[in-house]
Amino acid sequence: MRTSLRIRRLERGLKQSELADMVNVRRETIGRLEQGQYCPSLRLAMDLARIFDTTVEDLFSFDDER
Repeated sequence: MRTSLRIRRLERGLKQSELADMVNVRRETIGRLEQGQYCPSLRLAMDLARIFDTTVEDLFSFDDER
């Protein structure tokens, strides 16, 4: 999985912990998402997309998974 989450978070000047609080997850979850080590639930993906005013498809790319 590829994601633009880290770039978007840094553009907004947010810490991982601040973003985690906004979507009610642990900071470690945000770190794993940013590294592509965790596949978000639909709810989490939609919440993150809403925060960054974008689409889930723009925030996460699942094309590499088989």
